[in-house]
Formats: sequence, C-alpha cells, structure tokens
Amino acid sequence: MTRAEFRRIEDYMLDRMKDSAHDRRHVYRVLNTALDIAAGMDTVEMDVLLAACLLHDIGREQQSANLELDHAQIGGEMAYQFLLTWQWPEAKARHVRDCIVTHRYRGSNPPRSIEAKILFDADKLDASGALGIARTLIYEGQVGEPLYILDEGNSIITEGGGAEISSFFQEYHFKLKKVYDSFYTDRAREIARERQKTAIDFYDGLYAEVDENYQKGREWLNELLL
Repeated sequence: MTRAEFRRIEDYMLDRMKDSAHDRRHVYRVLNTALDIAAGMDTVEMDVLLAACLLHDIGREQQSANLELDHAQIGGEMAYQFLLTWQWPEAKARHVRDCIVTHRYRGSNPPRSIEAKILFDADKLDASGALGIARTLIYEGQVGEPLYILDEGNSIITEGGGAEISSFFQEYHFKLKKVYDSFYTDRAREIARERQKTAIDFYDGLYAEVDENYQKGREWLNELLL
C-alpha cells in the first residue's frame, strides 16, 4: 500500500469517527497492535489488514443513532463500497469487508482469515487492561449508564441487567473479565496476560471502595435515625 492510498483510507475514516470511546485514537491503537501481532507472519495480506483496521468502526455513528443496527455489518459494507470506488480489486475489498463484519465481540460470526483474526484480537486488546476499563467508563457516561446499581439491601449488582439497566460492574462481568479468553493469536494472548492483573486490581479496588461506603453508611444511619 502506498502512502497516498493509506492517507485516502485514513481520511475516509477520520470523517466518520464521532464516538469518543471508539474514536480515531482507538483506531490507531488497534492498527498499531495489529502490526505488532502480524510482525513475523509471512502469510498476512498487509493491504487488507491495514484497510480493515482503519475502517473497522466506521459504522459506529449509524449504530449510535439506532441501537438495533450492527456497526460491524454496516461498516463492512461501507468499507467495501468505498474501496470499490477507487478500483480496489473486488476480492480484496470483499476480504476487508469480511474482516470488519467478523470483528465484533458480541457477534455470532467468528473471524476466519488470519487478517480477520488479527483485527479481532487487536480490537479486543483495546478492551483489556486499564485501556479497556477507561474506554468502558467513557462509553457508560455517553449513554447515561451508571457506575453501579444497588439491590434492595444496598449490595452492588454485578450480574444480569440488560440494555435498560446496565452498569460498569455488570459490563465488567459480561465482557471485560471474559475478553482474556477470546484471542486467536499467540501474541495477543501474551499482551492480554500482561494487562489482565491491572484490570482485576482496578475492579477489585473500585468494588471495595463503593461497597465499604454503602455498608458503613447504612450502619451510621441505623444508629442516628430513631
């Protein structure tokens, strides 16, 4: 891929990234991580990988406007049509589309090609460690979801929930703590292991602080109120 081709794809991406949790900085981190994973692999089609990394989240804006839509499906088709407009080979444009369509953690369509697996792993690594927690908290704030939800006994709810009632603690148990078992490449698993302890320590510390606050507060109120 020439520098001019890279810039053209990059400009298309930059014009469509509006979400601060899935912004251009996320895209560049995914790209950098993908290059790390792909280093030393002789069979990777780098043009496809570069384009797929740059364009993998261009469908986010449409999904944000309608949560019933799948940004991976939308973004894959957008990327496919865009690449065809400047005479990319159809098979290569289709390969990029397939990588993007299969990159979503919550999707039921697993990646098949090595390029798709690298994109999947690089994107999921950005949901690991301190970065993953920071991005989740940004997203929770954007969509108005709380840091935590309490049950009637003032205990933090960590499981269940759903689209209508969801919190950071629930999202951690639904996705963030499970992401470490979902990688396809050895290099991604190595990076994930290095980051996992940071995420666990942060979650445990935050949980302990919130829980202690409510438990002590309840004791004090019981003593004060007649």
